[in-house]
Amino acid sequence: MLFHRKQADLPEVLPVHIGIIMDGNGRWAKKRGLPRFAGHKAGADTFKKIARYCNKIGIKYLTVYAFSTENWKRPQKEVEAIIDLLRNYLRDAENYKKENIRVRFIGDISVFDQEIRMKIAESQSESKEFTGLNLNIAINYGGKDEIVHAAKLLAKEAAEGALRSDDIDETAFESRLYTAGQPNVDLVIRPSGEYRLSNFMVWQSAYAEFVFMNVLWPDFTEKHLNEALREYANRSRRFGGL
Repeated sequence: MLFHRKQADLPEVLPVHIGIIMDGNGRWAKKRGLPRFAGHKAGADTFKKIARYCNKIGIKYLTVYAFSTENWKRPQKEVEAIIDLLRNYLRDAENYKKENIRVRFIGDISVFDQEIRMKIAESQSESKEFTGLNLNIAINYGGKDEIVHAAKLLAKEAAEGALRSDDIDETAFESRLYTAGQPNVDLVIRPSGEYRLSNFMVWQSAYAEFVFMNVLWPDFTEKHLNEALREYANRSRRFGGL
């Protein structure tokens, strides 16, 4: 890798898995007298830049909270605008092949139309052998919903005789989550000045470090990420021990 961490003032120890709650798009637009859609578009541009930067500095896993199960309650025009941004991202997915980023969409995608589901399947299939950043895009995602979904899978397997109740443990449960096969989150970053998890990666963030930043997501830059990474490196992670 030609990138040198010292040049970016990065710590030696980096998290393996970062989760980002991309928050503040609407407030960013309001401050500028713009429609909320403009904030989401600016936020989408920031997402692309940060994903590329994570890939550049060697982060192995990045999960971004793009659209929650609760976001359907927003005004219809805003929801449609967010879905249009998703369509545009999927159309542009070809452009990211050269960056060696593996894409996975997590959440209940069954609610989306056939075109979106097909594009999601294509982008996941075409990038599955890539060895750079593993990028999880959480759409129609909720942490509680994910846990219920995993519990239903286990219950179904047990009812069918494919699984004994004694075999159900944390490992079995994690293997039914959307992030099966991936490490749990080490660092959760939430911009916008809010101090909430908002139903994001509830299981996977049990022992994560949290960094809350007073910057709206569209204004979030590589420097803000570096700041969060330095904060993470200064933490002492005990995982419930001493």
